[in-house]
Amino acid sequence: MSTDNSDSPDSDPSESFVQDTGEEGPRIQFYGGRGMSAFPIVFFILWAIAQTAFWRISDEGGLVIGILVGLIGGMFFVRGNWKTYANTIFEGMTQPVAVTAIVAWIWAGMFAQLLQDGGFVDGLVWFANAAGIGGALFPAATFVLAAVFTTGIGTGYGASIAFVTLFFPAGLLLGANPILLFGAILSGAIFGDNLAPVSDTTIVSAVTQDSDIGGVVASRFKYVIVAAIVAFAGYLVAGQFMGGLGIGGDAQELLVAESEPIGLVHLLSMGVVIGTAVAGRHIVEAISWGIVVAAVSSLALGLLSLGDIVSFNAPADAPLSQPLEFLPILTIVDDPEAVGVGGSLIQGAAGFFELAILVLLIIAAAQIMIRGGAFEAILDWSIENLATNVRNAELTMVGSAALINAVITINTAAEVAIGPYISKIGERFNLNGYRRANILDAQTAALGYIFPWSGGVLAGYSAMQELPGEFEWFDTGMLVTPIDVVPFVFQGWLLVAVFIIAALTGFGREYIIDRESEEVARL
Repeated sequence: MSTDNSDSPDSDPSESFVQDTGEEGPRIQFYGGRGMSAFPIVFFILWAIAQTAFWRISDEGGLVIGILVGLIGGMFFVRGNWKTYANTIFEGMTQPVAVTAIVAWIWAGMFAQLLQDGGFVDGLVWFANAAGIGGALFPAATFVLAAVFTTGIGTGYGASIAFVTLFFPAGLLLGANPILLFGAILSGAIFGDNLAPVSDTTIVSAVTQDSDIGGVVASRFKYVIVAAIVAFAGYLVAGQFMGGLGIGGDAQELLVAESEPIGLVHLLSMGVVIGTAVAGRHIVEAISWGIVVAAVSSLALGLLSLGDIVSFNAPADAPLSQPLEFLPILTIVDDPEAVGVGGSLIQGAAGFFELAILVLLIIAAAQIMIRGGAFEAILDWSIENLATNVRNAELTMVGSAALINAVITINTAAEVAIGPYISKIGERFNLNGYRRANILDAQTAALGYIFPWSGGVLAGYSAMQELPGEFEWFDTGMLVTPIDVVPFVFQGWLLVAVFIIAALTGFGREYIIDRESEEVARL
């Protein structure tokens, strides 16, 4: 998923979701037939389009209201007792894939905030300026770095958060176009999400198609790299024609001149995260080690104080306030409004609480659609009417995976939901498991970072909304509305296009008799 690499070495994160969305379990009957079970999610998508595209309001709170209204409205179409409908909402909200995404966001948010407060943005600005990487080249360079970072740690959502927090403000200072830069970050996340052996989407796509992870990764490289080469060229060209915001002329030059290289020490923290993840450790463990290294480095070099990392602002009359005032993390305040907990860690985590609620509710709405039969009806119709030969079968696989990802906006959840159907279509035409897994993962990895209401885009945008409070020169007019970035997520669109062309031409097509998959490897 974009959340990727969230599984443990001893378990498969998709297993319980696949079981829960199978034929077992209660079925919900709707007035108007199975199609009405899609009401909550369809209502939400229409709400999201109206809010983000027509009214230009990219606010997670509004989207939360949209999905809540959709879920409430769906109850009125239920035949009989509403209890099963209500229980299905809880069932969806407790799915491991949803919780996995939220955990990845929170840990990545803490890590990115710690690096930002420790001067990493200044270090990036200093390096880019010294190396002559101006605004025109910065999006292309960011795409490559985000792709490498995501491939290493396996979490596209985490990479989006980190790069928006750290590279986005640096790029704007150097004169990069904000829309193009956001698109480059999302494209890099797609590259790694699709290719990383430790990514949830890689693991789930392999497992659901009875293929080994190593073979899947090796077989999909040719598709990913073709899209990446063209995307990189696209960012190089677009960067020449799409100018930046022209942040304050002299003020911009002063900010760049005052940047210092010491912040680049946090490259060590990023390296620790990548190395630990590649070594097969859990993503939470990997990022936790990065947080520890970043905190120690910042404290040792005087970039941050302990109070900057975590602080408690207590009133003078609170018990033990006066005796413990010597603690570096405790501050006595007179203003009641200043009482609270602050610091990099809480600030980094808190920015994603609203998004976490939204994701849980979206997964609940998707579960309603599955239990009510709309999901099955759509896919059964496509299998019977569209998959009439091997070429049409592959086009159907591409289209159905894309459609479901538009509905279930957490890409790992979309994969585990549609995986059995992809397998069913592919096996009908004897398509190799590697080919099926690659078609499945490409669409979910790509489109999970394109739609304005998708998890990858919202994770990055949530991080972006925190930037005006971090930099004096950063105002809300510099934020990129998710609908605006849609055409510039080059890697995503190109990856979808590569598989449409591959289905039409047969490029890379393998049958079961051509190559047998090894025993399924569940990391």
